[in-house]
Amino acid sequence: MKREAARPIVISTIILIAVTIAAPLAGSTHIGILRAFKHVSPDYEIFFFARLPRVLLALIGGAALSVTGVLFQCMLRDPLAEPYTLGVSSGASVGAVLAICFGFRPVGLLSLAGAALVLLMVVGVAMEGRRLSSFTLLLTGVTMNSMSFAIIMFVHNLATFSQSFAISRWLMGGLDAVEYSTLAWLAAAVVPVSVLVTLRAPQWNLLSIGDDWAASRGVSISKLTMFGYVAGSILTGLVTALTGPIGFVGLIVPHALRIRLGADHRVLLPCSFLLGAAFLCVCDTLSRTVIAPTEIPVGVLTALAGGPFFIWLLRSRRRSLWL
Repeated sequence: MKREAARPIVISTIILIAVTIAAPLAGSTHIGILRAFKHVSPDYEIFFFARLPRVLLALIGGAALSVTGVLFQCMLRDPLAEPYTLGVSSGASVGAVLAICFGFRPVGLLSLAGAALVLLMVVGVAMEGRRLSSFTLLLTGVTMNSMSFAIIMFVHNLATFSQSFAISRWLMGGLDAVEYSTLAWLAAAVVPVSVLVTLRAPQWNLLSIGDDWAASRGVSISKLTMFGYVAGSILTGLVTALTGPIGFVGLIVPHALRIRLGADHRVLLPCSFLLGAAFLCVCDTLSRTVIAPTEIPVGVLTALAGGPFFIWLLRSRRRSLWL
């Protein structure tokens, strides 16, 4: 890769490292990093069992959502596409809501089942013989989103007060400290899938121009579209099962980078992975420190911060946002 292309990836890596080091140290309670590494209580427990797992979850989740945003925007050639456009997240939400109402534990397992079911349904409906078009995929995904939200509202209406509170809290999107084993399997899925998506960057470049252009250069449109949808659904479904729906990460980060770096997916995808991780980590750090000891759900914070930022992008760089 040319030096001009490698430079933004190096800068993104440096930003990610800086955020990863600083985020676990921020919080309502001051801790000493040396005391934490010497296993001195309570610094050790706060750092290794409360803050660090949450930071790592934010990093993995932000990376996955940002890469999926780039992927879906390219596949659908829709600047408003994000990880939740094609229905998998809403399916995961249905699974989580049903789990909360019926007392099923763990919630994340049924959430994953809901995501997988919607994935199979969308592919089954959108397939036309052996052909899968991005247009029918988009329509099917939007339809599944509407159906899923209707189910969520119906179940929410039947829930008890405590269940209703738990459902509302989950749907806001939030991060909590999880077991390191959970982080390990999540990273073991997210990182390889993201690498596979990035390795196909030249094909995404062709597809973003148009189906005919890509097909004339030997790209199998149906196979590539299927690969992209399944890969993005895996990334989104896994993250949503643990965090709930967290909006705007997959919309803001790709567009901000596309304006700054251009539309070359060989640069855009790795930088989105790195800076998407850093972005969600910073947002989560703010969510637990701005009005500490009370926390703001990170999904609420990303929407509050991302909405005005995206409007500013639309107004200031309207033509260069996608074209």
